[in-house]
Amino acid sequence: MSENRPMDLLGRSLKSQVLVKLKGDRELRGRLRGYDQHLNLILDDAEDLTEQPPQELGTVILRGDNVILLSPSIKPQGKKPAKKKK
Repeated sequence: MSENRPMDLLGRSLKSQVLVKLKGDRELRGRLRGYDQHLNLILDDAEDLTEQPPQELGTVILRGDNVILLSPSIKPQGKKPAKKKK
């Protein structure tokens, strides 16, 4: 059996930072604590990126019907100086 099935990839994202796009043009970022076959998600340390500045939400449960996209995410750590090409 292939190890590249979507649920296998999701399992490897547990305890990692993910970006979730939802219906209604909402975006959340948080640490994936759990999921099920319906794509219901539990996120810890969640932030609503739709708000400016991002609003901290804490732990949230998202219904899978509302999930459009789930992607690994890296929280920005500030801007690094650009390297000059020689």
